[in-house]
Amino acid sequence: MSTQTTQLRAWALCLAELGWHVFPLQPGRKVPALHGLKSCPRTGLCAEQHQGWEQRATTDPDRIARCWAETPYNVGLATGRSGLLVVDCDQPGHAHRMPDGWNTLGITTGAGVLASLIRRSGEPWPETYTVATPSGGTHHYFRAPAGFRNTAGTLGPLVDTRAGGGYVVAPGSITPEGFYNLLDDTTPADPPVWLRRAAAPRPSPALSAPREIAPGRLSGYVAAALRAETARVAAAESGRQNRTLYEAALALGRLVAGGAVDDATVRTALHLAMSRLPLTRPHEPWTAEQIDATVDSAFRAAAHNPRTLTQRGTAA
Repeated sequence: MSTQTTQLRAWALCLAELGWHVFPLQPGRKVPALHGLKSCPRTGLCAEQHQGWEQRATTDPDRIARCWAETPYNVGLATGRSGLLVVDCDQPGHAHRMPDGWNTLGITTGAGVLASLIRRSGEPWPETYTVATPSGGTHHYFRAPAGFRNTAGTLGPLVDTRAGGGYVVAPGSITPEGFYNLLDDTTPADPPVWLRRAAAPRPSPALSAPREIAPGRLSGYVAAALRAETARVAAAESGRQNRTLYEAALALGRLVAGGAVDDATVRTALHLAMSRLPLTRPHEPWTAEQIDATVDSAFRAAAHNPRTLTQRGTAA
């Protein structure tokens, strides 16, 4: 076993002792080493339903020791499973331009944005578990209030949060840019009141949007696609409901990415379709948070392959 593998395994075991759920990332990278939905063999842990990195993240020292026995996997930390809310302050990319309200203040980094938010709040920033990233950013760990999920830019530019449905690269990991270094091993604190309010989950669109989608707002092609995909979701058999939802969200998400229909319209339609499913297993029908997590994942994948409409309203 290489020295690097030994060190990474030690970090994974140390984090697991804190009750935090870890999983392997590809060596030298920030992406999961576990197979994805498309390549799932539907055997073993995935026999009934695909188990992704969040479901397979573990605190079991035996599983961790076996995983990091030979390969120097970086360490991923599933924030939601671990009960954590992590504030991620990033550095600007090469072409990044700060919004006018921030660059006029001379603020250019996520750390600068966070410092400004702290000053405005009037609350002290608590000592808490903190990690420095190789790019010059920071991860601030807090105990997560129930129901919190990821946010992107909600607090401000270059400041995201990771909670349910998210993960961070854990300390000890290494990329071509350098190491993730532990700066402060203080036990994660409760988030300040202003942070709780700013990062609190918003009501699902399904709870506030109209119960029916006005056909006049959609092209015939989009309306037909919505009807077909939501009907397929509403008829999904037990054990295939999440996969069917993902496939439908992926297909419709391509239209969202191409600008043919808005996110809220598709999300509302999918929530309504899921609400029509019969109660066939203890965790079905699915909660709004579970549905949103699957839709979010599908939309992220669809963004790489948008589908636009021609002037006639058909898919190009």
